[in-house]
Amino acid sequence: MKIPRESIALRMVVERLAEIFDVSELAEDINIGVRNDDGFEWDAVFAARGLSFVVEWKSSGSPRHVAGAIRTLERAKDSFPDETVPLLAVPYMGEAAQALCARAELPWLDISGNARIVVPGIFYQNLGNPNQFRRPGRPESAFGPKGARITRRLLMEPTRPVRQRTLAASTGLDEGHTSRIVGKLLEAGLVRRGEGGISVTDSDALLDTWRADYKFDRHDVIRGHIASRGGDQLIRTISEILSRVEEPYAATALSAAWLRTSYAGFRLVTVYLANPPSARLKEELGFYEEARGANIWLVVPNDEGVFDGVEIVDGIRCVHPVQAYVDLKDHPERAAEAAEALRRWLFLRGDDDL
Repeated sequence: MKIPRESIALRMVVERLAEIFDVSELAEDINIGVRNDDGFEWDAVFAARGLSFVVEWKSSGSPRHVAGAIRTLERAKDSFPDETVPLLAVPYMGEAAQALCARAELPWLDISGNARIVVPGIFYQNLGNPNQFRRPGRPESAFGPKGARITRRLLMEPTRPVRQRTLAASTGLDEGHTSRIVGKLLEAGLVRRGEGGISVTDSDALLDTWRADYKFDRHDVIRGHIASRGGDQLIRTISEILSRVEEPYAATALSAAWLRTSYAGFRLVTVYLANPPSARLKEELGFYEEARGANIWLVVPNDEGVFDGVEIVDGIRCVHPVQAYVDLKDHPERAAEAAEALRRWLFLRGDDDL
């Protein structure tokens, strides 16, 4: 389906809001194109349930457009009258853009049928409806196994521009591949090209877009058990054995997040191995394969880039925190809370907007 022009889209938004708020007269009460005394112009303004809503319509729900809308609404916040709520509307709100709205506590809806509106006296959420405006075919992702090397490297130092040739050399990619990936990120508005080189436009948007595309099971994951009293003891035991037998490794996900933030206990340990584990290594570890109730995931990555930026934390090799963050997406236990704690830790250590 083609994205409708703005005037039609706003009427669709009005109809959706009337349904959500069960206000049949909403279509008559809405004002289109309203400018306030501070010079901000809103696509639509309406009242419902004792609140005034200002609607910002974007013809794309891409993280770049959503991040821009959030910045606009943040700047305009002081100009809102009391009991006024900003609301963002788009054709379709993907997972990464939803995450940006959640962090900004911004109500939103899309005309594909999804919405999350949490304001005083109102909680409405309807998720999971497919994109009604998807273009035919699926473009190649900028976040494939090798393409993710570019994003990972940029997020390690998000405020520092880097030359494209340097980016290629540091990630081990040829310049042609690097150029194609950078081109996709430029097209999406996630990076920009300046005199100093390539730099990140919005760290939140880039990290969330990568995470939305990421699937941990694209790696080769071997699930099993090692006798242990808990996750803390287990990761230290594994680290000692792997170091002793000189097997390259790096902890990720729950254990890596815990080592940096001390957030919550954990049972499941996830470790990247540079090579498939041999029978002898499994014996050294005391590992037996069993998916049900596993407390250890030995992971052979689909690309060696996951080891880029490995750091020693309390004597244990850990992936870079941005890699641990995306890996937590598909983990059990308190992975979502651990991811938020790790992201806050990144803020505190000064990694730009992460």
